[in-house]
Order: sequence, then C-alpha cells, then structure tokens
Amino acid sequence: MVNQDPTNPSHSLFDQFVQTQTCKEVQRTFSELCHHLELDPRDYQSFYTKLKERLNYWKAKALWIKLDKRAQHQDYQQGKVCAKTKCLVLGAGPCGLRTAIELALLGAQVVVLEKRDSFSRNNVLHLWPYTICDLRGLAAKKFYGKFCTGALDHISIRQLQLILLKVSLLLGVEVNTGVEFKGWMAKLFPDDHPAGKFQFDVFISAGGGRFVPDGFRWKELRGKLAIGITCNFINHHSAAEAQVAEISGVARIYNQKFFQDLLTEEGIDLENIVYYKDATHYFVMTAKKKSLLKMGVIKQDFSDANQLLGQANVDQDALLRYAHSAAHFSTGHRLPNMQFALNHAGQPDVAMFDFTCMHRAENASLVRERKGKKLLIGLVGDCLVEPFWPLGTGIARGFLAAFDTAWMVRSWGKGKPHLEVVAERESIYQLLSQTTPENISKNYSAFSIDPATRYQHVNLNSIKANQVRNTQILSITLYVPMCVHGPDSVGAFEELLKWCQQHTAGYDRVKVKDLTQSWRSGLALCALINTFRPHIIDMSSLKESDSVHNNQLAFSLLEEELGIPPIISASDMATKEQIDKLSMVLYLTQIHDAFNERTPTRGKHQGNGCQTFIEVLFKYDCWSQFLCSQPVAPLSAPEVTPDPELSPTSINNEECYFCGQRVYVLERISTEGKFFHRSCFTCQQCGTTLRLGRYTFNQHTGKFYCELHSEQLEMENREQSPSVKVGLSVLSLSRWEIKPFCCIPCCQLVAQLVCTEQLRTASGQK
Repeated sequence: MVNQDPTNPSHSLFDQFVQTQTCKEVQRTFSELCHHLELDPRDYQSFYTKLKERLNYWKAKALWIKLDKRAQHQDYQQGKVCAKTKCLVLGAGPCGLRTAIELALLGAQVVVLEKRDSFSRNNVLHLWPYTICDLRGLAAKKFYGKFCTGALDHISIRQLQLILLKVSLLLGVEVNTGVEFKGWMAKLFPDDHPAGKFQFDVFISAGGGRFVPDGFRWKELRGKLAIGITCNFINHHSAAEAQVAEISGVARIYNQKFFQDLLTEEGIDLENIVYYKDATHYFVMTAKKKSLLKMGVIKQDFSDANQLLGQANVDQDALLRYAHSAAHFSTGHRLPNMQFALNHAGQPDVAMFDFTCMHRAENASLVRERKGKKLLIGLVGDCLVEPFWPLGTGIARGFLAAFDTAWMVRSWGKGKPHLEVVAERESIYQLLSQTTPENISKNYSAFSIDPATRYQHVNLNSIKANQVRNTQILSITLYVPMCVHGPDSVGAFEELLKWCQQHTAGYDRVKVKDLTQSWRSGLALCALINTFRPHIIDMSSLKESDSVHNNQLAFSLLEEELGIPPIISASDMATKEQIDKLSMVLYLTQIHDAFNERTPTRGKHQGNGCQTFIEVLFKYDCWSQFLCSQPVAPLSAPEVTPDPELSPTSINNEECYFCGQRVYVLERISTEGKFFHRSCFTCQQCGTTLRLGRYTFNQHTGKFYCELHSEQLEMENREQSPSVKVGLSVLSLSRWEIKPFCCIPCCQLVAQLVCTEQLRTASGQK
C-alpha cells in the first residue's frame, strides 16, 4: 500500500495527471503513474481496482467516490455483463470517449483509435441540464474546476475531451492517438501499431460525419440557406477580459437597433450572434449572404451551397476581417488584444459553413457475419446524426446515443439474439431526434444506460426482429461473394420452389408448379402456413373457388403473426392476369426466412433462404429498389379478420394518403394510420423526403413536416387551438433566444406567432 507522504512521487504524478491540459501530457503522466505503481493498463478487468488500492491518496479518494457510485449501478452488474466482449471505438471525440466509458463500466475490453495526436477543437458546446449532471457524476469538476460554475452551461470541445480521456484511462480503456483506421481487420497506420492485432466483436464508429461504415445509408436534410461563422480568439485571462459579459444569444428580432448599428458602422449584416468565454473567446454568428458578397468574403454568388462556400470562392483574409469586426463590435470594443486562436492546422480558427444542411443515418446499428462469427456495428456522434446548430442539440443527443449504444452492447454481451438486439436499438433510435430538454425525464440523477430512465415514453419493441431481418440480411452480406456462389439465379429460384413444394406436399387441391400462378387460389399459402402452424387454419373449410378469402386469410395471418405485409391485394392476387414473379419471390423468401427459424411440425427440409434472397436481388438488378422498399419502423397495417362474406371491393389495396394512387408493400410505408408511397412522404414546407420517426405531424391539418420546419406546425396549432398559444410560444422563445444561433426564417416565424412582449411577460423573462 502506497503511503500518504506528500513527497510521494505517485501523488505528484496523480496531481499532474489531473491538472494537465494537453492530450499528450495526459497520456505521458498516466503512463508514468502506472509505471510507478507497477500497474499494467492492459489488465482492463482489474486495473481500476488495483489503481485504487495502490494509490492511497486523499485527493484520489474523492475521485474514486464519484466513479464508484457510477460503477455500482445495477445496469453494469459489477462489470460482469460484458466481460467477454471486445469493443473497438473509432474516434476520441466527446461521444466516442463517452461511449468507451460506458462500455468499460460494463466490463468490456475497450480500445479507442484516434487519428489526431492532439485535442485542438476550440469551439464551445452548449450543455443541456442532464449533460451537466452526467459530467458532474464523472467528476468533471475534479479535472476542470471551472466546469459549469454559476449559470455557465457550456464547455469547449477540447476541454470536454480532456475530461473524458482522463476518466477513460482510469477505467482501463486503451486510447491510441495518432493511429488511423484503415479497414475491418483493424488495419492501422502505422502498420506495426500493436492495436492492429486487436480482435473485436463490437465496432462503434464515432469518427464524425465523414466516416460512416459500409451498410449504413445516409439521408440529407436541407433547409433554406443559412450561413454560420465560428471564430475563436486567444483568452489571455486578463482582468479586462473577465469584465466582458457573455452573449447567450442575441437575435435580430429581439434587438434590431444593435444589428442596425453593426450594419451602419461595420457594413456587417447578421441575423444573430453568440459569445461564450472558455479556454478561448468563442463567437458564432449567422451572416446574410448579401453582406458577405458586399464585403468580399464570398467572391461570386452561386445557387449551390457547396459551390458558394467552397474554398475557391471564399476570400480567407476578408473572412478574418469580417469575423474580427463582428466580434469586436458585439462586445462593445472591450476585448483587448484580440488575436485569433489557431486550429489543428496552425491556421486562424475561423470557419464558415451552411448549417442548415444536415445528414443522419437511416439506421443506428447492424450486424455483419463472416465464417460463422458476428460483428455488431453501431454509430454514435455526428456519423449517426449531425446536430442542428440553432437548437444546441449536438452533445446532448450525442450522449443519449452513447448511452443507447451501451445498452445495445449490454444486450449483445448477455447473449440476446442479434436481430432482437438490432430491433431494440432501432426502436430507441426513433426517439432520438425528438428529444428536447423539455420532453426527456427530469430525474437527471437517475439517468443510466437504460432508455427507460431517460425517455419518458419509450417502447423497446416498436420495431420487431422480423422487420429488421431483411435489412440485416443485406447488411450482413455486404461482402456478397462469401454468400453468393455464382451469377446464375436459376438454381436459386429452383431451390426456393423446391422448398415450397416440400412444405405443401400432401395437401388436397394444392400443387405448386411455379412461383406465380400456383399461388393464385390462396390454398398454397394457407398450406404453407399450416405446415408450420398446424392449428391456426382449418384447411378443410377452405374452398378453392373462394380465392379472395383464401388469400386474405393467408395475408392477414402472415402480417399479424410474422410481421410480413402483403405485396398485393387479395382481390388482385385472385384476378390479376399476370402475377409479378419478383414480388412473389421476395414475398416467399421472407416467409421462408421467418419459418426457417422454427422446426417444421411436418419435418420438412429447410433451405438457404439468405443465399436465395440475395441472388434474386442481384439477378434482377433491384438491390436499391428493395432497400427503398423495406420499412425500418413498424408498419401500422389495419387488422383484418378473415370473413368469408368479404367482397373483392371491401379488401382492395390501400390508396396513397398523398397522391391517391394504389400503393403496394414493395413501395409502401405507413405511419399515423396512413399508407403512402415512400417517394410521396415529404415535408409540406420544403419537399424533403421524410423518414419514419423523423417528422412532425399536425393532426388538425393532416400535414407532415421535417424537423427544420416543425415550427410551422406550432403556428398552425395556435391557429387551431388558441388555448395552447402562450405555452407553445414561450417554448419557442426559450428555444430560439438562449440556444447558439438560428436562421432568419425561424426567427421570423417565432416573431409571427405572438407579440414578443406578451411572451416575455408570460414566461417571466426580464
């Protein structure tokens, strides 16, 4: 046991470790501390326990109390739940490190890879109340004494990374900086890095928006152009600087004189500006394009945002002058010696971008399989959902996703079937974009990786395993040559047909000769169901002539029992001259895959549905069509009770809610009790394609909106229901007035809702 002599080198090293302010120094002092205490950080399962035993230092004990309280939570099961799980986390940003901490608490072996060898991001993050509470629980104030003192609710990215890096190292996480991830076999640069031999069964990508693993589809959400500028100035921590007040958010609609004076004196036209004081003086503002063109910041006007803000079309010196003048004016010319801080490239830390262009992943997880071994892949941070700057959602939703991902890995470590793990993760992912400080649980001290402690209304089974089956088959077989043994799909069709024949053999009036016409009467489908569920259908009561009823019975049972929606109406199946072969093949393959997990009661042989399914898709060049056709959220199809008296008219296909045309399952999605073509599911305001779980719906008008234009919904709600006018307006005011910054259309919309002075009075703001 190390004594508590104040001259003890371990105490001095620990103090250095706590106080140091660079990534390299943190790693160096930690390495020296471990060497002095004769500890091996690679002994991840017992490292933290031995560290506490050997570092008997009163300053360290205050830290152990904080970390022990977190580690003793029942979700972690004393670090045993994932003791056999090995996780690779790509990216040592705040979300990557926060995920790594949770995985370490679960008992997993965690390795983090970071391409950069230093933490140099000066930009400041807005923190929701729960994130402040969470970081305090990780002893953030022990590492950074100024953390959220008083009314402060922000922190620089660099400082947050340092806090989380220190916690990660203490919990036994292996963090490798200056290492580039090159491929799925953990091929790294440099090639001889020891981490290259690490074998893992869980991969978490936190590498930012530019690194999204194969198999994940991204969607772009774009609103009206709004140009953001961020800049950082050196904080000399002088008395004069300390006297300058922060600006938590000034928008033109609330202080028109300020912005008019700025335009008159400096020629700078802004929508709003924010100033936070941290390790640097951080400013973020929304500039008008016309002003940027007039001041020579943007050389030429283009309609395309990428071309407009491209490096070749921006005068960097003019941008520096523009940002400097705006920052100097907004602080009343009271900040002395304003020098730009430098970024990781050694250049002035100023950036300009279109913040209304956001990307989000269609799904948060998937599973790959090779040679019988499965790899669980999850996304966190910007590669999952890029934040919308005006709402200040980045780190708050990033941490929520980190907890959700840890919960997924916990289920994986407990041996839960992989499809159920993924289905549960996707069920939770639907809630992420809807979270606000107002609608998450307010019992922050009870927050854990369990979603039920954080989301007020969460259904972990809103997406079923059967509904992610096909998307997971596609994801698992991204390395298709391993599953597809030849380009000829004739054998695949024959294999599927043979499987259908085997499981319908012996039924009266059923003779399956092909994959189309033989199914018209509905008896073959009913026979297939009866083979695996012998007590659910009375085959003797079915009439061959009543094909509409037979098909409807089969379609309803398959949808209700297995989650497989019909591809065509019962009446069309019975009367249509030609039945689409590809549609039937895909439908029968889903049935095959669903039943293939169970042992048939009639003892029939089971085939390889995965290989059949993939070969069919490639043969018909319809891979992208099928991807677009498969819902990732549960279908809310109407329940249908088989009735022999139903007529063909009464059970016809649903019509698209938007265009009124007939919609079949291969092109159908459903929400709010409405069916429609995927291509018709667009925002009423901007026409952006929407995603299930990523929209706002107005029940009064029946209109759908994207997140960027959900404010339009609030205006309509007020028109429809004056009684909620004040409450919603106050919410809007608090949202736009205290968050980092917003575009003018949003501000104008809030201004149109109700009188600003009424809002201030109603909300008690001064």
